[in-house]
Amino acid sequence: MFSFSTPNVWEKIQNIEKSCEDALKLSSPYLVPEDPARDVPVLHPKFHPAKKGFSTVEGQARMLHDLASIELQAMELGVRTLVEYPDAPQGFREELMAVTVSEAQHLRMCLEGIESLGFKWGDWPVHMALWRAVNVEDTLLDRILIVHRYLEGSGLDAGDTLIRRLEGTAGKDTIQKIVKQINFEEIGHVDFGSRWYREICRKEKLDPSLDFPERMDSLRKRLPKRIEPLNRDLRIKAGFSEEEIQYYENLRLDFLKPSSS
Repeated sequence: MFSFSTPNVWEKIQNIEKSCEDALKLSSPYLVPEDPARDVPVLHPKFHPAKKGFSTVEGQARMLHDLASIELQAMELGVRTLVEYPDAPQGFREELMAVTVSEAQHLRMCLEGIESLGFKWGDWPVHMALWRAVNVEDTLLDRILIVHRYLEGSGLDAGDTLIRRLEGTAGKDTIQKIVKQINFEEIGHVDFGSRWYREICRKEKLDPSLDFPERMDSLRKRLPKRIEPLNRDLRIKAGFSEEEIQYYENLRLDFLKPSSS
């Protein structure tokens, strides 16, 4: 029914709308595999080969490959949330389908960009850090906070950093256009999480200003470390409060301390 067991990345993209439509019809949770299938090697990031700089075409293609892996995980996490939380508000589920299809479009852009530079999907290994940051025991609020506000929110910071690093790089036009479009559209994806986090807090009679730091404190140990400087302007556009931004800044500083390694 769903593409978790389909290794081929192009088949995953081709089937994403049907996967989402099938997920919207579920009345009970669907058990997902421990990891979705891949048609490329999966290795912990510390075992990945060294990266070349953006001044090289290979370095640019490698960056797009890494970004493609992130977009693939984001797409599959969207389907995962749909199948694991069939009782989530219908409006949330319908919006999430649109976000998930958009992630598939981002993935396609990255794959086509890699090929335009003379490389292909699978020329480097990938990781599963985003997928493994969530688990079946998450509440819906946990999942929204992890995927849409932490992982994708961090992606806004990383994307902004990439765009600045690409300035002045020869032959950068292809990848800069892709990264800029993805980063712009990701603002809406993160804002989706911000709006629904507060709406579901309201439904559950929780104060989001109190729930956010408490929930993040309980989740932070299993989240991938993010150390890119925060882009305050992008995060405000994506629905973060000043207090939430400060929380993430303090978390980033904690991650930078040697004791947190």
